[in-house]
Amino acid sequence: MLERASREKRDYLAAAYFIAAAFLLMLPATRSSFLYPCNDWNDANSYFSVGKALFNGKMPYRDVFDQKGMYLYFFYGLAWLASPRDFLGVFFLEVILAAFDLAGICRILSLYVKKSTALCASPLVLAVVVCSRSFYWGGSAEEVCFPFLVWGLYFSLAYFQKGYPHEEMGWKVIFTAGILAGMVANIKFTSLGFFFGWMMCVAFSFLSRKDFFGAVRGCLVFLLGMLLPFLPWAVYFGIRGGLYEWYWGYVHINVFVYSNLNGEGPGFFQRVYTLSKLLYWVIRTNMVYFAFVIPGILWQAGKGRTWLGRFHIFALSFFLFLGIYVGGSELPYYALPLGVFTPLGFAFLGQALEGAWDRFPGAGGFRRWMAALAALALGVGIIWAGSMNIPHMREKKEDIFLYKFRDIVWQTPDPTLLNIGCLDAGLYTVCGIVPTCRWFQTQTLAIEDVLTEQERYIREGLTDYIIARDSFPEVIWEKYQLVGEEPWQQEGIDFTYYLFRRKQG
Repeated sequence: MLERASREKRDYLAAAYFIAAAFLLMLPATRSSFLYPCNDWNDANSYFSVGKALFNGKMPYRDVFDQKGMYLYFFYGLAWLASPRDFLGVFFLEVILAAFDLAGICRILSLYVKKSTALCASPLVLAVVVCSRSFYWGGSAEEVCFPFLVWGLYFSLAYFQKGYPHEEMGWKVIFTAGILAGMVANIKFTSLGFFFGWMMCVAFSFLSRKDFFGAVRGCLVFLLGMLLPFLPWAVYFGIRGGLYEWYWGYVHINVFVYSNLNGEGPGFFQRVYTLSKLLYWVIRTNMVYFAFVIPGILWQAGKGRTWLGRFHIFALSFFLFLGIYVGGSELPYYALPLGVFTPLGFAFLGQALEGAWDRFPGAGGFRRWMAALAALALGVGIIWAGSMNIPHMREKKEDIFLYKFRDIVWQTPDPTLLNIGCLDAGLYTVCGIVPTCRWFQTQTLAIEDVLTEQERYIREGLTDYIIARDSFPEVIWEKYQLVGEEPWQQEGIDFTYYLFRRKQG
């Protein structure tokens, strides 16, 4: 009984530590944090606007369009409920996700090193990931997917490290991994390659035991788990007659419009060359965690007891990379899921350092917790030293175009807004406006509907205000007047934002 109480106490302390560590690490890492005047990243503001619209009765894809998965909008909608006109709710969402990241990272490390070492190293793992270029400004779909990948990696490593080939993977684990895959599928499915490799290797583990039907059952159990996260949205869209819009907006647009997988892209060898070159640049620009990922993968592949135990880590990383980049699109934050393998490098390093650490006097719980706090402080220091976001703390709200435009927009009771020339600039967010047009922002999609429909909105004067970046159609002068013009710079690029108000009478 005393041992159980002691173990529960340690678990509670570890959970509290992960939450506190997540808060302290994310505080300087993400521009959603209250240390920053705002997060004016277009993508994150788009998710926020769609999440807000979802919780105000509008159907994503049909009533307001963006092409990510429904759980991303649902989580952002919850963040909007917590804080309707800023990203404070998003910040706490990121803290919760980071706490799950840390718990999963600690589990992975505990497969190779002592729990005390794993507890110390976990914040350092997350710190090198979130201070990287691929973390970007904070709030990406990749960041939301990250804990599901971390726990998927843990289940895979735990089995191939300790269970295989003497035991088969448990059905509950396979089912749980399917749920994780279903969540990723409904956030941003490009990271699903990880779970394709995951289930492929588990199926091979059954086949290596000459259990063909076990492999089939395993795949079916995995798919059943994967189906569960789809069910709420199938009911949601089914009741509202929007199943086709769900497919068209999320699957069709991403596969056949946004990517170049429509048969008109480069040939096989050209694509292999392009992906190889891309991998080089992804590693180079995110060396802060690839310095651990590469030796960690090689170490893990070299120490497996069986060929499948060595092969599976290559399968996970290969199919994850392929799923992200095979479509031909590339942006800095796409690479973040590859950071899921960072714990392997720290496990390799941890095994080497544990022997030296144990020779120091003063063993005991106090020493472990002091070391954990010191590691957390080091992790925070790594972010302050390495994150590209830190300089933006010096920005002031009164100098940002969004807040200057907000003061103008708020002169109109219950204002409506249209965003043209770019993805959501953030004015919907700071003004607390729910989008009223399907194409409430200018999408980077090769479809004519966007510009044609937006020009119709303008010609008919459907919204009180229009925010435009750099250019606007001449038809705007028929029903709108210019009431604001502000220069702005993002990542070294100069822009000009214009605010138009509908003419009276």
